[in-house]
Amino acid sequence: MSSSRHAEDTKVTVATSGDDGPPAEATELTADAPAALLAPRLAQFAGVARHEHFTRAAEELGVPQPTLSRAVARLEADLGVALLARHGRTVSLTPVGRAFARSVERALAEVARAAETARADADPGVGKVAFGFLHTMGPETMPALIRAFRETHPGVRFALVQSYGEDMIERMRSGELDLCLTSPVPDAPDLVTRRLDEQRLYLVVPADHRLAGRRRVRLAETAEESFVTLEPGYGLRRLTDDLCAQAGFRPRIAFEGEEPETLRGLVAAGLGVALLPPATLARPGVRDLSVTAPRAVREIGVAWMARRPETPPVAAFRRFLLSRRGALTPG
Repeated sequence: MSSSRHAEDTKVTVATSGDDGPPAEATELTADAPAALLAPRLAQFAGVARHEHFTRAAEELGVPQPTLSRAVARLEADLGVALLARHGRTVSLTPVGRAFARSVERALAEVARAAETARADADPGVGKVAFGFLHTMGPETMPALIRAFRETHPGVRFALVQSYGEDMIERMRSGELDLCLTSPVPDAPDLVTRRLDEQRLYLVVPADHRLAGRRRVRLAETAEESFVTLEPGYGLRRLTDDLCAQAGFRPRIAFEGEEPETLRGLVAAGLGVALLPPATLARPGVRDLSVTAPRAVREIGVAWMARRPETPPVAAFRRFLLSRRGALTPG
């Protein structure tokens, strides 16, 4: 029999009445049920285990002693083992009870740490914001944004994720991110989005390219060129395909990558041309040309989950981003 099959067949016996009611006939439940049933009684058992005395434990926990006695008795019934040996007014832990008590204390300590972390993350002054942003916004835009925000919120911490749009949206849906800067601005019923800015795209060509001496170019003039682009799924890749379609051709893709600066390196090596946002630092071997037709820009927006409660630091950072409309990105 496999371990997974064994786990499916495991049964435990639990009492179904409340802690303050009379004992009820036991009911068999599958092994995935005990955590929810046992959790309310673990702290009570831990108190009894520390004192090995019901009255002193009841005083510490602030519950009536009979209630505590019944709760521990039902915990033993749920587990099907004796955790305590009764000696009149006092009790002592059985070997199984002592091992169980150590595990319970560790579990309760972990819960306490988790609660403290949750409170700290939500603290308006020192809480945490889980924030996603595009690769192309990492070198300059993001440091400037966080620096400006922390002028008024110096203690707020950030967990930063640098990725592409679709991945960040999925991370928000899973709860890994609070909000993100992305392009294109998504349209989905479970999201709230706001357009913040637009960013020009340039045709990046090798320094010795036939167009390198120009300052402006119509995208149609590159119909016969090889392009280096981001991989399918990236917003900038979709925008490249769309702009080329508007110019009347389908781009011939020579190389695909995951990071815009890598694409600039491929262009510098003479392996193709690319449509990219402005570079933070000048790279030798390439020229950035303005695209006059079609209009080559991408929208930058902020997205967050609809109807998901926000902590104070997340709400403050969202308000800050919305206040930066029209002044978010260079170039």
